[in-house]
Amino acid sequence: MSSSVFDHPWLSGLFGDSEMAAILSPERQMAHMLAFEAAWSRACGTAGIFDPALAEEAARAIERATIDFADIAEGMAQDGVPIPRLIAQLKTIAPAAALHKGATSQDVVDTALVLCLREASFLIAGRLMALETALKALEDRFGDTPLMGRTRMQAATEITVWDRVLSWRLPLADHLKTLDQKRTDVEKVQIGGASGDRKALGDQADLVVAEVAKTLGLAPTDKAWHSMRHGLTGYASFLSLITGSLGKIGQDIALMSQQGIEEIALSGSGGSSAMPHKQNPVAAELLVTLARFNATQVSAMHHAMIHEQERSGAAWSLEWMVLPQMMMATGRSLAMAITLIKNVDRIGTR
Repeated sequence: MSSSVFDHPWLSGLFGDSEMAAILSPERQMAHMLAFEAAWSRACGTAGIFDPALAEEAARAIERATIDFADIAEGMAQDGVPIPRLIAQLKTIAPAAALHKGATSQDVVDTALVLCLREASFLIAGRLMALETALKALEDRFGDTPLMGRTRMQAATEITVWDRVLSWRLPLADHLKTLDQKRTDVEKVQIGGASGDRKALGDQADLVVAEVAKTLGLAPTDKAWHSMRHGLTGYASFLSLITGSLGKIGQDIALMSQQGIEEIALSGSGGSSAMPHKQNPVAAELLVTLARFNATQVSAMHHAMIHEQERSGAAWSLEWMVLPQMMMATGRSLAMAITLIKNVDRIGTR
């Protein structure tokens, strides 16, 4: 039995998102960690830190590696990170003299996370644009239809459907602009070595950082961000802003669908086991739920921002618990919002 609603046998029917789950899968994360290790061997070969021939041999072996995940899990229990066991496995297939030396576990794990975030950002951007398109189509169909404006949940003055839908659509363009900035903030290679000072790389540090960054398609950095987590925390906060905007859509639609108000008609609404006459606004409610979920997780990410000295174990592992769930909630919220808007059959005051 799963402890997460996102991959639970039946709760995932409501909360799950297969595309985001694939991005966050252990197989994809391991592929990113191996990509870092291969890039590291080659970069150190280029810099003369490793023998170039051995470095290339190691990189090719890493790229072909099949990893024993059960062994990695045992290593996590002992070491608190997956990399010691990963390197031990790689040493059985690749020359040890051209493996990992000068890097540290956090370099590998953080860079793999950033590569996951890059994939997630592409998915989020595509869905934001798809939702924006669906809302524009809704405006084209019903925009001039009268609708009762409501302030503090009381009838105010008559507006149009366009007036309300515009307040759903406009934040999406802002989120797309913000996403570009957040990608710049987080899509940076992590290289610091044992204490974050890159000392083991000597005067070749800048070259190694540049080579690894270029290979992985990330930005180089002047210093490791081992204990500077504002970029990741800002990205998490941004995810909550997206789901918050979608939660507003969901809340509006749930209220508009109330019996006696009936300002919207939806196809694909949920049924009731006890009251077959009901058509529950399940999708709209889910948007509210996911918005509230992410809003609570932001606090945890702000706690995780406090990394002591040059590296934290407690704060770092808290990120592992929180950020993937926020990404799952955001992906699902966007997918459900697109479906919900496409299922609007009628909107406006009767």
